Amino acid sequence: MTRILFITATRIGDAILSSGLLDHVLRQYENPRVTIACGPLAAPLFRAVPGLDRVIVMAKKKGGGHWFELWLQTVPTRWDVVIDLRESATSWFLLAGKRHVKRNWPGQGAPVHRVEEAAAFLNVAPAPSPVLWLDDLARARARALMPDGPVLALAPAAAARFKEWAPEQFAALGRALTAPGGTLDGAHIALFGGPGDEATARTVMAGLDPETTHDFTGQLDLLETGACLAGAALFVGNDSGLMHMAAAAGTPTLGLFGPTDERVYGPWGRRTASVRAGDQVDERTRDKVKTSHTSLLSDLDLETVLAAADTLLKAEATP
Repeated sequence: MTRILFITATRIGDAILSSGLLDHVLRQYENPRVTIACGPLAAPLFRAVPGLDRVIVMAKKKGGGHWFELWLQTVPTRWDVVIDLRESATSWFLLAGKRHVKRNWPGQGAPVHRVEEAAAFLNVAPAPSPVLWLDDLARARARALMPDGPVLALAPAAAARFKEWAPEQFAALGRALTAPGGTLDGAHIALFGGPGDEATARTVMAGLDPETTHDFTGQLDLLETGACLAGAALFVGNDSGLMHMAAAAGTPTLGLFGPTDERVYGPWGRRTASVRAGDQVDERTRDKVKTSHTSLLSDLDLETVLAAADTLLKAEATP
């Protein structure tokens, strides 16, 4: 048995982007047993990981107290492998046969995608694609909820308002794709989001046919959401954890970008594409816009997104 401690991200998207590395590590050992430490938002992603012993939820505390609590929970164990993607000092005060503690990526040079950065940390090539581990409960929930036939999945909300395309634009996109003659002619539409995203979803719903639109916003846990996304014909959403989840599930995924850098956070995989508003940005300048309370995707027009969605779907249909 190989005991592995894997310390990963707080945000859902970052946790998903590191999942391919975790999957790779687990495949390197016979009978691995893994403990995963992560933030509360990301924790539900890992309940179906093969060989899981437990998930340690690190709720942020004043003065870095969450790191001390992690140390208290992990110091009694003699770990065979410690992998720390959070660059913490905690990992250096644990007994470990092998220890890998990520350092800050250099600030100069071309932007590097987070998947490639995680792979380079352990000298893994090619970079392993993100993985979404689903369980039978999540799959059963998806079978019960998702309508028969093709489904267009839309995620119109994001963690920050400045990363959101207008809800009215999402509704117009849904109408265009599913209208007679559209690339997803006659498809149902499903809306996804977390608690707090309901108002945005309602605005989108107001512009769609209620008979063929299903609003799952705030009603599903992460793995249930992932199982539903895995059954969709296409996902379109802002730069968000749900975008990365859809891509990890293997769903054709179109990500919408503007103030964030798709070269760093674009959806990863062969069945993915990105479109952006405005000129190219650099993720390292993000602090300049993160306090904005208005959308910075207003100049991303419907025709551009519709054309990118059509191209992605037609590529899927090509043998």
